[in-house]
Amino acid sequence: MSIESLVNHLIRPEILALNAYPVGNASGMIKLDAMENPFHWPEEMVSEWQKRLAQCALNRYPHPTAPEVVAGLREVMDVPEQYDILLGNGSDEIIQLLAMAVAKPGATILAPEPGFVMYKMIATFVGVDYVGVPLNDDFSLNRDAMLNAINESDPALIFLAQPNNPTGNLWAEDDLVAIIEASQGLVVLDEAYLPFSSRNHLSWLDRFDNVVVMRTLSKVGLAGLRLGMLFGAPQLLGQIDKIRMPYNINVLTQASAAFALEYYEVLSQQCDIIKAERETMQDKLVEFGFTVFKSEANFVLARVTNNAARKIFEALKEHKILIKCLDGGHPLLSQCLRFTVGSHEENKALYAALAKICKV
Repeated sequence: MSIESLVNHLIRPEILALNAYPVGNASGMIKLDAMENPFHWPEEMVSEWQKRLAQCALNRYPHPTAPEVVAGLREVMDVPEQYDILLGNGSDEIIQLLAMAVAKPGATILAPEPGFVMYKMIATFVGVDYVGVPLNDDFSLNRDAMLNAINESDPALIFLAQPNNPTGNLWAEDDLVAIIEASQGLVVLDEAYLPFSSRNHLSWLDRFDNVVVMRTLSKVGLAGLRLGMLFGAPQLLGQIDKIRMPYNINVLTQASAAFALEYYEVLSQQCDIIKAERETMQDKLVEFGFTVFKSEANFVLARVTNNAARKIFEALKEHKILIKCLDGGHPLLSQCLRFTVGSHEENKALYAALAKICKV
């Protein structure tokens, strides 16, 4: 049997049909494609962190529940004691654990689209049906379509990202409440971009028994650590914890995250700078002729008005700047580009390049 025949014989058809999660080659470029915090830590903070790492026992397995990290998160994010905190290797692992936990025959995962692509990909990975419900043209929730889809498919999981990626907007709270109340399954409020948002949904754990809140430290400057978290009732999280791999949060991540949470004010100040830069970026992109969508995240979605999205994307690469071209990813994202908000210097380089490309 040839290797091609072996692969086709062994691998599930839906996996064969997938494309891997796309990660652009950013070598030597200003990286404005992945919603990362562009700032380094102050030198004295780096020095203290390195001392902490030197004390790590790499010959030992990490603590299975990372209690120092959990305690730091509970304090920094003001998580009430009656709710548990489950840690994952990035939000991706949390999404996978949730999907695995509900993966009964015939189970369905539902999410608005365009949204975070990993919701659909992970549903496919674990063999669960997926239903994507298109947003309205202005990227608001289509409440009627969502409620109809809930009625028809009875999803075990609904993912609602606030703010949404890649659109950057918050959805109307009454629409969110209607969806949560209509659902007989679990509703995941994904707050990956909370540090840049005007709304916090943690208190909704008190309002709704079927809600959990998911967050990450990636967007505040710790993307390299891969640390996601889920907040919810112990009765729910205890079941999901059964399928979490032991020692999923390594020694260095635990030490680094616990340390960073002690200095969370530094990260918060960096996020404030990013929010200010975001406002400037939105105005600048309007000046360059883009249709700009108001963002509550650390990126800005903009539509090109002359069908030149891919041309601008490629031209920026010639200027050593990498952004995200979303044209073709979903019908509602036609001619759309996504710009991560970088440092002041990085953003100035972007504007200078766009001035040449757009001839403004």
